[in-house]
Amino acid sequence: MSPARLLLACATFATLVSGLLGGSAAAQANPVADFYRGKTVNVLIGVGVGGEYDLQARLVARHIGKHIPGNPTVVPQNMTGAGGLRMANYLYTVAARDGTFIGMIANSFPALQAAGLPGVQFDAGKMQWLGTIAPVVETMAVWHTTGIKSIEDVRKRETVAGASGRGAITYTYPALMNELLGTRFKIVTGYTGGNQINLAMERGEVEARNNTWSSWKATKAAWLAEKKIVVIAQAGPKAADLDAPSLEELARNAEDRQLIALVMSGARLGRPFATNADVPPERVAALRAAFAATMKDPEFLAEAKSLGFEVNPVLGEAMQQIVEQVLATPKPVAARAKALLE
Repeated sequence: MSPARLLLACATFATLVSGLLGGSAAAQANPVADFYRGKTVNVLIGVGVGGEYDLQARLVARHIGKHIPGNPTVVPQNMTGAGGLRMANYLYTVAARDGTFIGMIANSFPALQAAGLPGVQFDAGKMQWLGTIAPVVETMAVWHTTGIKSIEDVRKRETVAGASGRGAITYTYPALMNELLGTRFKIVTGYTGGNQINLAMERGEVEARNNTWSSWKATKAAWLAEKKIVVIAQAGPKAADLDAPSLEELARNAEDRQLIALVMSGARLGRPFATNADVPPERVAALRAAFAATMKDPEFLAEAKSLGFEVNPVLGEAMQQIVEQVLATPKPVAARAKALLE
C-alpha cells in the first residue's frame, strides 16, 4: 500500500473510531431519556370522570408523552376519595419517587396544609410542581328553579349545596360565604366529582354548587345558554365575561381579605400537576420542560380550544413559589381558615 493510501486508511479508521466513541457518548448523554424509554408514567386524578380536573388531566396526558425524553406511555387513572385527598396522600407516601407518577392535585390542598388540617399526609412544599393550564375563576352557582338571583337571596333562605368532601373547594367556597357574607348554604358532601354534583342538581337533590367559570363554559355551555344556572359570586382573578360580584370586593376588612386570599389561593394554581418529593432533579426538570412544551404544542392547543379551555399556563417554578407563599400564611389567618376547612 502506498504511503498516501496508508495515510487515507488511517484517517478513515480514526474518523470511524471517533464517530463510534462520539455516538456512544451521545447515547450515554441523556440518562433521563434512557430512564423513561419503555416506561409508563401514571397521571393520577383524585376525582371522578367528567369534571374539569378529569378533562384537563386527560388532555395533558394525551400530549405530554411526546415531550418527555424517551417518550414513555402516559396513562391517566382516577383515584377518588375524600375530595382528592386519598390520591394526594398516595402520591406522596406510597407512589414510586422516580418521576413515573404525576398527580393532578386539588388546588386547595396547600391551603389545607397551611391551616393544619388532619388527614393531610403530604408536604406540598416538598412536592415538585410542574404547572397548570391556566389559573381559574371560582364561582358559586344556583339552579334556575330556586328563584335565587343574588347573594342576598341566599341570606334569606337555606339553600342546599353539593360538595365532594370537607377540605375540597366545593365545600370551602360555600362555607366561606356562610362565614363572611351570612349566606345560608346547607352543604351536603359525598359526591365523587363535579359531574355527580351536576346530576344531583338536575335531579333536585341539591340546589347549588361551586365550580370554576372555565368548567361551566367547557362542560355545561348549554346550561349557560339556557340559563339553567345563575352565578351569584366569583373569586380569584375576576372574569371579564362574568357579571357577578367577587368575594374579594365584598370583604368587610383586611382580615377578611387575608382569609379569602388563603382559602381561595387555589385559584392561582388552577388545575395543578405535581410529582412527588425526592424525584431526581434532572427528571423534575425534564417533566417541567415537557409540560411547558405541551402548552405550546399546536395539537394540544387545538384540542384545548375544541374543549373550551383557555391556555394561559403557570409553569412549575412559578407554581412552586405560589405554594411556598401559601404555606407561609400568618398563623392567625391560618387558624381562622381551619374552622372553615376542617
